[in-house]
Amino acid sequence: QVQLVESGGGLVQAGGSLRLSCAASGSIFRMKAMGWYRQAPGKQRELVAAITTGGITNYADSVKGRFTISRDNAANTVILQMNSLKPEDTAVYYCNTDPAYRYYWGQGTQVAVSS
Repeated sequence: QVQLVESGGGLVQAGGSLRLSCAASGSIFRMKAMGWYRQAPGKQRELVAAITTGGITNYADSVKGRFTISRDNAANTVILQMNSLKPEDTAVYYCNTDPAYRYYWGQGTQVAVSS
């Protein structure tokens, strides 16, 4: 009924870039702050970037200056532009509301950064 589907992951070399896309069903997400989360093997899921309904953004210190979150409410998409990727960015990336709602978690998209 209401779903979030992530895409755009892949394998890149350190220093490379990826653009992740989150496709949201319905219009409900236009009224919610959104975030990109990631989970690396053996680690907790963490919020790396968030954007409010008004376009205010914030980032985890580890990605600040390298990642950019944006949203297109007309297209019901949330984008994460990832530049200057590091091996430490390797993780499965998910989108969700901010704060996250448990039933919105999807499959995520895998990002692997080689050194």
